[in-house]
Amino acid sequence: MTEDNKNSNHKKLTLQREELLISLKARFETNMNRHPGLKWEKIQAKLDANSEKLWSLSEMEKTGGEPDVVGYDKEKDEYIFYDCSAESPKGRRSICYDREALESRKKHKPENSAIDMANSIGIEILTEEQYRQLQKLGNFDLKTSSWVETPSDIRKLGGAIFCDRRYDTVFMYHNGADSYYAARGFRGSLRV
Repeated sequence: MTEDNKNSNHKKLTLQREELLISLKARFETNMNRHPGLKWEKIQAKLDANSEKLWSLSEMEKTGGEPDVVGYDKEKDEYIFYDCSAESPKGRRSICYDREALESRKKHKPENSAIDMANSIGIEILTEEQYRQLQKLGNFDLKTSSWVETPSDIRKLGGAIFCDRRYDTVFMYHNGADSYYAARGFRGSLRV
């Protein structure tokens, strides 16, 4: 690789990083109700010190999650990001719940599973409690639904749970873990 190519690749990565930080900052400033009292400068300093977490945020953004800060854990000194897109992230839909469910399908397998995608991005799938906390910050999943972390006793029996918002109420439902729908994806969380 020539010196010019090395510099060119580095510039592209720098631009992508800068574009991501600009998007995250703009979203942060537009939605101050999600994180009252928090300062962007401190969050950016954490991101600057942790490129792996910044990469995960980039993947959340790339798949349509629109990540934003929703809290701060004082004990662990970590900022908490959730996917805050109005609907379940577009790039993470039409997937079953986990690898076991994916492998159990004989026909018409989806391309991926929520748990595998979350692991590959480096994020955690929201729990039901986290999903309900997110819904206190706005109206999400009015047309879509999102898989949430399923308790092991339900999963052992072949089921999985998902949530959405309808009739100004947050609902939790169940389905076979191997099911998938064009309007169901998952939301994730990341601590930085």
